Amino acid sequence: MARARPQSLRQRIGDGSGLFWDRAAHAAITDLAGGTSLGGRLHELTRKSVAIATGSQLTTALALIELDGVARRITILPPDAQPAHFAALFAGAAIDAVVVDRDTPTHPAFALPVRVTATAEIVATEHLPAASLETEWVLLTSGTTGVPKMVVHSLDGLTAPIGAGRRLDGAVVWGTFYDIRRYGGLQILLRAAIGGASLVLSSADEPIAEHLVRLARHGVTHLSGTPSHWRRALMSPAIGNISPRYVRLSGEIADQAILDSLHATFPEAAVGHAYASTEAGVAFEVNDGLAGIPAGFFEEVRDGVALKVEDGSLRIRSPRTASRYVGSDAVLADADGFVDTGDILELRGDRYVFAGRRGGIINIGGLKVHPEEIEAVINRHPQVRMSLVRPKASPITGSIVIADVVLKSGGESGEVKSELLKLCRDALPRHKVPAAISFVAALDVASSGKLARRQG
Repeated sequence: MARARPQSLRQRIGDGSGLFWDRAAHAAITDLAGGTSLGGRLHELTRKSVAIATGSQLTTALALIELDGVARRITILPPDAQPAHFAALFAGAAIDAVVVDRDTPTHPAFALPVRVTATAEIVATEHLPAASLETEWVLLTSGTTGVPKMVVHSLDGLTAPIGAGRRLDGAVVWGTFYDIRRYGGLQILLRAAIGGASLVLSSADEPIAEHLVRLARHGVTHLSGTPSHWRRALMSPAIGNISPRYVRLSGEIADQAILDSLHATFPEAAVGHAYASTEAGVAFEVNDGLAGIPAGFFEEVRDGVALKVEDGSLRIRSPRTASRYVGSDAVLADADGFVDTGDILELRGDRYVFAGRRGGIINIGGLKVHPEEIEAVINRHPQVRMSLVRPKASPITGSIVIADVVLKSGGESGEVKSELLKLCRDALPRHKVPAAISFVAALDVASSGKLARRQG
């Protein structure tokens, strides 16, 4: 018996009443049940391999809902995609059509025979193409200096963590610091759309204080971001404008300091941290208020997800995992179906804690140092908002570690520096203690929401 085609994203929206807002416009998502934002040209994209190259997150959201079930493949270009990589990406994904908007920069790769302009305005139509395909969703990996890999997901895999048929009450308003053209932000878009909730979209050039005020204006109840997003938000006096009832962290290590800060700031909110990657999908959520992962998560398969630690690295087998890379011979999972995440775990008591990334290790005279481990210690200090540990060349050991630290208002840098060094000496081996600590006004955060780490 042939497998039934799953419902398209447009069909899954149902009768919810959600609105999607960006800084300049909004749209009632359910209007897409009988309308289009693609100027009546959706039929030209039927069975095409389509690149979404829109500059606006709102037009991206509308195009994704319209194209699922209609296009053969959707490749989502994130805002930091390098134009120098477009030719290779378009060839690898066999792209033969592109959706742009008025905010899309011009580029020769976009000069395809089928080039459709999206808007934030949904126009009613009686001639919508039937959703007859199981569309491939292609996301780009981040954190690489070369051409990023392209990861193939299905809508079923992307929405599996949300829960089948789960609906949210009409008062739910999601907000996210993420960009929806990356995996973390896309998860929030899908949660809002399928759950019948509203969504406040972020904007890369919007000051954090203005974003927080806008979240408050729309009554945000559920808010998601990386720990770095949240640390920057907590530095703004405008944080007092919002009172979410659910706070979610993902994308980076959620240390105890940031979890405690969020509990203190939003005492009535549930605070949880989730683990997800572009390749492995959403693996688990931890909602007990503590950093790390309960060891029990590794003892049984939970919601179809199996976890293990091999050679120190977290490995995940899950029905939410991407099916393959497109345009590449790289192997996504091993013979047993496990994806090696490259995130290093250490068992401490009854919890696994994240030590750092395999590719981010600093070599100090032959000894390995994870910068995240040192940052977690520095971040414990009550005057510290966030920190970044990085290597500096040394003629003796090859490298030493130094730390850039952002203080909360009112911190006395001289006294705090001495306290931080003592904190590190008490908690860390000698080679992991920073050789120098500098106080800075801010730290760079990449478009993915993660700390921008640099070498040297």
